[in-house]
Amino acid sequence: MTTASFARTLQSHGLELVRGQTHTLQVNLGLVCNQTCRHCHLEAGPHRHESMDRQTMLLVARYAREGGFTTVDITGGAPELNPHLPELLRRVRPHVERLLLRVNLTALGEHSQLMPLLAELKVVLMASLPAANPTQTDAQRGEGVFERSLAVLARLNRLGYGQPGSELELNLITNPAGAFLPPPQARAEEDFRRRLARRGDIRFHHLFALANVPLGRFRRWLRASGNYRAYLDRLRSAFNPCTVEGLMCRQLVSVAWDGQLYDCDFNLALGLPLGGRPTHVSQVSGPPAPGSPIAVGEHCFACTAGSGFT
Repeated sequence: MTTASFARTLQSHGLELVRGQTHTLQVNLGLVCNQTCRHCHLEAGPHRHESMDRQTMLLVARYAREGGFTTVDITGGAPELNPHLPELLRRVRPHVERLLLRVNLTALGEHSQLMPLLAELKVVLMASLPAANPTQTDAQRGEGVFERSLAVLARLNRLGYGQPGSELELNLITNPAGAFLPPPQARAEEDFRRRLARRGDIRFHHLFALANVPLGRFRRWLRASGNYRAYLDRLRSAFNPCTVEGLMCRQLVSVAWDGQLYDCDFNLALGLPLGGRPTHVSQVSGPPAPGSPIAVGEHCFACTAGSGFT
């Protein structure tokens, strides 16, 4: 297949990618993690030391408060491993409609004292679980991760998370363990519900099936396994122009552990700054203006493949 840049693909469909109304602040608390996942675009792990300090956290909390954001989306690494997470949650919660935490289930299990606080603040949990069976999950995350993750999901269920009609929202995120695209989301959700119900009556609200982004550790694995070019071609072939209007980078600004701003967490991984210009959270008081440029690259095909990325 002839290689086409993402920008040229947009142009060929009569599309442009610029900012709409930015309503979400995504906060990456660092690259420290208790796992070394094969698919990780940030190459997070126990060996990393990048972590947001309290001074930067206070600047981020100020930005969340003054920036007019309706949603704050906290991620990592494993955000549970940053000691300033509880304070950030408390400072941000009164000022936003939705507060999301992208949960590392095994890290949350090791810091279970966070669970009552999450329930008290009604934090929406986005829990990553690669597959509904132990073999695939452990192949990507490490031996025993599947069973440990289910134990944490069961504890969250007992707190009220994921239960029908509960305001404590628990969503799952799944992504393939290899060099292929995820199955249709509705079919994957049905499969997860059936399998997890059989394994301890685990309940959740929604499932999001996402493609792996060819960056970081996953890109290295693709190249080492001889799948890199074929995977990029697969992403390009699955380009869906209907996803462009709703891409997260049109509505989100991402702040890294060091306070630098990016259009998304994937551009953060590549060091592509917000709109192509380095900007620190201390230099801004509001979100980027509608119509502002967005830095793009070949990795953007992962967000526009099939049903897109959230």
